[in-house]
Amino acid sequence: MTKLGVNIDHSATVRQARYRDSDESEVVVEPSIIDVALAAERGGADSITVHLREDRRHIQDSDVFGLRRAISTKLNLEMACTPEITQIARQIVPDYVCLVPENRMEVTTEGGLNIAGSPQKVEKTVAALSEKNIVCSIFIDPDLSQIKLAKQIGAPMVELHTGAYANAWKNPQKKKAELERISRAAEYADSLGLIVNSGHGINYLNVRELLAVARFNELNIGHTIISRAIIAGMGTAVREMKELLK
Repeated sequence: MTKLGVNIDHSATVRQARYRDSDESEVVVEPSIIDVALAAERGGADSITVHLREDRRHIQDSDVFGLRRAISTKLNLEMACTPEITQIARQIVPDYVCLVPENRMEVTTEGGLNIAGSPQKVEKTVAALSEKNIVCSIFIDPDLSQIKLAKQIGAPMVELHTGAYANAWKNPQKKKAELERISRAAEYADSLGLIVNSGHGINYLNVRELLAVARFNELNIGHTIISRAIIAGMGTAVREMKELLK
């Protein structure tokens, strides 16, 4: 069965909205990122994903170190190809790292990493992480040329960006085209021996059609689960998504 990675970034977004400048030793800071992750695990999450961004807009360094100690499943760290974050990743040694692009103006990651734009930089980052036995994935658009480059620079895993599919939900023709594109990309990546994950914009409504067109090792899903958790609780939100993956 396809595994479920739960991205808890937006629980930190809620925390930072109130406690960005607070001294945690003097106030009760909520929600606790550790508690959110543990609740996701109790709901059946196979891994916990967090994105340590350069501007630290939500997840903080202390969150990642704390999660590494506290969770019992896998830790997946999303990060840009920068020396600073690479060094932190080498200290934390998460189970996985997913290399993503970053744009300071975006609310969340808007697209896949363009490996062709800086292949040496990406390759150097993959090598530095692999030295620590961290499984390295690259978040890319479902583009065959990008997949080929991911293989060439030594990444054992890719995560296909499904945002275009999610955004085409109310346009049947465009949605069909995006599903076909994802299907071709997943098949090609698999033929190269790459582990294939996917993520971005996946929700309780569109996940079934995505799973119908390709086989994935894991889906990384965040916003929709955090949104559902506000109403139903984190454990229930994760369990409901796990049922859909079955």
